[in-house]
Amino acid sequence: MAEKKKKEEKNPVKICDTTFRDGHQSSLATRMRTEDMEPLAERMDQVGWWSMETWGGATFDVPTRFLNEDPWDRIKTLRKYLKKTRQQMLLRGQNVVGYRNYADDVVREFVLYAAECGIEVFRVFDAVNDTRNFEAPFRAIKETGKLIEGSLCYSLTQRRMGGEVFTLEYYVKKAKIIEEMGADTFCIKDMAGMISPYDAYDLVKALKQELKIPVHLHTHYTSGQGSMACLKAVEAGVDIIDTALAPFALRSSQPAIEPILVTLEGTPRDTGLDLKLIFEIGEDLEKIAPVYRDFLDTTKQAVIDVGVLVHQVPGGMTTNLVNNLREANALHRIGEVHKELPQTRKELGYAPLVTPTSQIVGIQAVMNVLIGRWKMISKEVKDYCFGLYGAPPAPIDPEVQKLCLKGYERGETPHTGRAADLLSPEMEKARAATKDIAKNIGDVLIYALYPQTGMRFLKWKYGLEPIPKEVMPRTIDDVKKEDELIKKAKAGKLIEKPKKEVPEKGAGIRKFNVFVDDNYYAVEVEAEGGAMVAAPVVREVAPAPAPEPVAAPAPAAPPPLRPVPGAPPRPVPGAPPRPVPGAPPRPAPAAVPKPAPAAAAKPAPAAAATPAGPTEEVSAPMPGMIIEVKCNVGDKVNEGDVVVILEAMKMQNPLCSPVNGQVAAIHVKSGDSVAVGQVLIEIAGIG
Repeated sequence: MAEKKKKEEKNPVKICDTTFRDGHQSSLATRMRTEDMEPLAERMDQVGWWSMETWGGATFDVPTRFLNEDPWDRIKTLRKYLKKTRQQMLLRGQNVVGYRNYADDVVREFVLYAAECGIEVFRVFDAVNDTRNFEAPFRAIKETGKLIEGSLCYSLTQRRMGGEVFTLEYYVKKAKIIEEMGADTFCIKDMAGMISPYDAYDLVKALKQELKIPVHLHTHYTSGQGSMACLKAVEAGVDIIDTALAPFALRSSQPAIEPILVTLEGTPRDTGLDLKLIFEIGEDLEKIAPVYRDFLDTTKQAVIDVGVLVHQVPGGMTTNLVNNLREANALHRIGEVHKELPQTRKELGYAPLVTPTSQIVGIQAVMNVLIGRWKMISKEVKDYCFGLYGAPPAPIDPEVQKLCLKGYERGETPHTGRAADLLSPEMEKARAATKDIAKNIGDVLIYALYPQTGMRFLKWKYGLEPIPKEVMPRTIDDVKKEDELIKKAKAGKLIEKPKKEVPEKGAGIRKFNVFVDDNYYAVEVEAEGGAMVAAPVVREVAPAPAPEPVAAPAPAAPPPLRPVPGAPPRPVPGAPPRPVPGAPPRPAPAAVPKPAPAAAAKPAPAAAATPAGPTEEVSAPMPGMIIEVKCNVGDKVNEGDVVVILEAMKMQNPLCSPVNGQVAAIHVKSGDSVAVGQVLIEIAGIG
């Protein structure tokens, strides 16, 4: 009888594995490639996970931007191996997998195609917890017959649950609305690892009493509380928890499955999973992991960040902030950014720090530190303040909102309805823009979600543009070579060769025309010490009797040939000679041709004032890509006018003229990648 009762009490906790998505998104900036998942996938399918999160979030953007991978191919490939296990994705509600709200037709087409490619569970969240942003995604998922996991972003305004905004009642009320909208499961999405163990217990207990659908806890290890929170949630009756394999767990990722599995072993909540199999897969993952080690945050010795209790930076945002600040040569200012974040967040209505609001708030905090508070405001922040992302949990600071909406293209009065009601259909325009390159709906959706980087990827994909070296995969052999160099450097066996100083030209310089096949070069020769070089001018003349051979010392090696600017390049050895238009005839020596005159600059408008002041430069405050140049050479601009749009840290940032003046030079065009400090535009002040 007792044995029967014990058997009835068993209630195994189910596990969603995040290794192939959030595990590497949070700890390795989403850089894991599909080719490294394939050797593990078949054995992962044997474990018995409730689901495997393999897609969504940043795993759509990053492959096209940094890995030269088609994101749709990933879920199609994994579907071949995962015969027993559901593939799960993270859908950002009306944001889909982007950084703004998209029209309803984009949402629907994306969901339908994702389901066709292999997604069976859609975890849907909204960055500001506005449930109106669930309407279009839920309709589309219901159309596919797949599972909806409605989610609420867990956030705080203080160290523990409570305060003016994020109370227990707030979460339970929102969860009941999501259940009524048709969710199959409900998820507490603690993206910053903020939930304390006892708050997890209280929240799960309350949700289990109020909801009829299963409750799922997603948390991160960022603050060090993750595993404890999972254990208390299990005690409170949670149905599913998220974990990752040990190599991609902890830090800002999820708790590791291995210790949780052993902790629950022999209890009514025993997972029933095979630790030996999980350990073996983890060992093989360890062999792959070194290729991605450069993306680990090594700015601190600690593997947890207790500061997250103050600044609330979620896992993926932490690694992205580190990478972005490093690229901007400002990693040393990350402490200032962490201090600025809470204030910026408060002014923007306490938005939960999850994509895309984590980027919106986080990048604004970065710019407030690097450039000055609210001196530069991204397009996305303006859209957010207008209401294009929905209603935030608390009111936006009126002064900040007024500043952000000054001159805003949609008006200066915020919108209070469903955000997507303002958006016109987008798919037909996307189809028209990609009609000459897209081969399927997946290609069209890549462009619809990311017009600039998406189109660039499609050109790589179909061989219309060369693939940059930086997006090519790194191999274990590369890692081994790097380790050897590091080992030699530590042993003092790497000696830097001293650089040779270039001497100044002396009075003994003589110029020569040198002919190599059909190319010619102008070289300058000077004897060491600057003495005159006596050398006859050799010309080809009519044939004459050959003189008696006279032994002569071997000539010294000539200096390297320096091509004349504008002259044709030297031919590749073995290649046939190429005619050179305008090359001087032989045998007579020819003068060095003068460079072709530069094209005449476009004359400035007659009404434009004559530049008289100093030239000011508009430089890139951070690395990124040029979205649009909004002026031409000769244009008159006023101080504060937007002259170029720079996409940096995934936000569109308007760069303004620092003076009243005239555009003197433009050094970039749309689509160019630029480095921090690179001069983009020169503006001559008007006197």
